[in-house]
Amino acid sequence: PGLSPAAVVGAGLGGSAAAYFLQQHFGPQVQLDVYEAAGVGGRLATVTVNKQQYESRGASIHALSLHMQDFVKILGLKHRREVAGKSAIFSGEHFVLEETDWYLLNLFRLWWHYGISFLRLQMWVEEVMEKFMRIYKYQAHGYAFSSLEELLRSLGGEAFVNMTQRSVAESLLEVGVTQRFVDDVIAAVLRSSYGQSVLVPAFAGAMSLAGAQGSTWAVEGGNKLVCSGLLKLTKANVISARVTGISLHSSGGRALYQVHYESTEGQGSAFYDMVVVTTPLHPSRSNFTFENFDPPIADFPGAFQPSVTSVVHGYLNSSYFGFPDPKLFPFTSILTTDTPDLFFHAMDNVCPVNISAAFRRKQPQEAAVWRVLSQQPLDKHQLKTLFRSYYSVQVTEWQTYPRYDAAKALPPIVLHENLFYLSGVEWVASSMEMIAVAAKNVALLAYNRWHQDLEKIDQKDLMHKVKTEL
Repeated sequence: PGLSPAAVVGAGLGGSAAAYFLQQHFGPQVQLDVYEAAGVGGRLATVTVNKQQYESRGASIHALSLHMQDFVKILGLKHRREVAGKSAIFSGEHFVLEETDWYLLNLFRLWWHYGISFLRLQMWVEEVMEKFMRIYKYQAHGYAFSSLEELLRSLGGEAFVNMTQRSVAESLLEVGVTQRFVDDVIAAVLRSSYGQSVLVPAFAGAMSLAGAQGSTWAVEGGNKLVCSGLLKLTKANVISARVTGISLHSSGGRALYQVHYESTEGQGSAFYDMVVVTTPLHPSRSNFTFENFDPPIADFPGAFQPSVTSVVHGYLNSSYFGFPDPKLFPFTSILTTDTPDLFFHAMDNVCPVNISAAFRRKQPQEAAVWRVLSQQPLDKHQLKTLFRSYYSVQVTEWQTYPRYDAAKALPPIVLHENLFYLSGVEWVASSMEMIAVAAKNVALLAYNRWHQDLEKIDQKDLMHKVKTEL
């Protein structure tokens, strides 16, 4: 029988991509309700400074992000124009690594400082990415996985599963990257992407490092346009309400899910054949209840890392970074090492989400818009350390990323027959593309289970199967 109504909880990237892929597989007749309490786009939000919008988070997309590339094409969106800038890594006292205009000199500098570590890192990241890219082939052939472990195993065997249980530092030291390179360079990249240390799991680390060394892009007008675009395209019915729980009923031997929600009009509920939850099911993040499930749906372990984005319009205090003359300050992006006194993770001179052809970066001595990432909100003294003076500060506090303490079991994807959980993928790695891959997997899994096509779920030796199918 056809799938009638289906619900998606959350309208961030995960929810909008899941709605799009569900419709792609089940067909346009499937009726989709998407519940969202805050705003479409989730963490892909923007803030406004002087009538211009800036990304407050989730800013860059890796060149190899094939699903994101597809979304942009299908929706007729554009890549944002690149505005060049240099980055450097700051230790709290001096710059341990500076980028120059001259690529060869950069390489030479890295080489001089860190020997062969840089090459070893690149080879390690490339090997992980090459295996990860197999997922697109599997998905194109309709294969899905019922757990994150199965998905990882099909891409890189037990080694990939193990990479979610051990730290990136341990994995890199093992392939001959030096401790100094880990402390200076790897730590800085992970602080700027996850706000965490080199103890994050190796797989999440590899994804973040791939983004740091590859070419990246962003969506003209803001990355959140992908979410609103996908929802419009699927003609999903977006219900502005907070889902409080799901209870299980059965009708004619089939599971039926009652979604309970709260909106400005009060409380309500509706029945669905299938539900995909894309908001984090962690006690710290949502007080979500599951009723009448036997066995009961267990609690989800793990915590989230608080992170703060401050978008500051002001004059950089370049002398704090050792440049008494602000005109000479060459960097547009500053990463930091893991130093106890450093109160911020990274800061960059951000460009608006709409970049005209005439746009140019502000000179370092002019007032500019900087985005500062930190774990705690910055106090007056800290703002005065980074800026000589400022016009405005806009602060967004999030619980963005899982707090990656290794050795946790990964959350399940299947919570019940036709009840699926998407956000668990962030415990493997958190990036826009990772969420899109998980959304496609959930839609395929839901479809294959609904049609009892078990040949397409958790198949072993897929590389071989896919080769012979071509």
